[in-house]
Amino acid sequence: MKQIFVIFCVVGMTLTPLSASAADDKATIEARIASAKDVLDAIMATPDKAIPNQIMSQATCVGVVPSVKKGAFLVGAEYGQGVVTCRTGHGWSAPAFIVIAGGSFGFQIGGQSTDLVLVAVNDKGFQDLLKNKFKIGGDASAAAGPVGRDSQAATDWKLNAELLTYSRAKGLFAGIDLTGAVVTENADATRTFYGVAHPGSQILKGEVATPEDARPFVRTVAKYFSEVRK
Repeated sequence: MKQIFVIFCVVGMTLTPLSASAADDKATIEARIASAKDVLDAIMATPDKAIPNQIMSQATCVGVVPSVKKGAFLVGAEYGQGVVTCRTGHGWSAPAFIVIAGGSFGFQIGGQSTDLVLVAVNDKGFQDLLKNKFKIGGDASAAAGPVGRDSQAATDWKLNAELLTYSRAKGLFAGIDLTGAVVTENADATRTFYGVAHPGSQILKGEVATPEDARPFVRTVAKYFSEVRK
């Protein structure tokens, strides 16, 4: 019985962040947006390991989740908060806020922090991100994204996925399988940052002006994820 109690305590500690998102203040959210910009800059600074040009030029939305926390002791769990912007008819949208969470069972001990990048590559992927909740690999087909600015590996992603998923841990950037993870709109962060509970879909359609504090992130996405080249 004592062993079972210890296991539940450890699992509870692993999942504690799930209850903490509502406590984030505006400064914390602004820092998260700034971190998302830094993640993109760090990834794109290494062209041979960056997101391929073809994917960047055709992306409909880009999500960045800096410092996803992963802990494991018999039960593994992942949890992170991030920002998403989508391509509109007049540039990239103001950021909407998301929470990504997932779990895996296994005999694992340890922990790590990982940055995640989600790239919607067609209109279906865009529509998925407009939802207030969806499951990767269930509601939205996903694949580990290829890397390398001029990579020829990005050949069949148009047919097989709506979302391409990437991770960066310990300086290494690569595609990752996020099947089973659930992405949820973070309404609390939206209300705190904008002062109004704008629906995420309204923000990502470009119907909400980009606040000054979010412009560096949006400009960075626009810089790397250029318009489709005809």
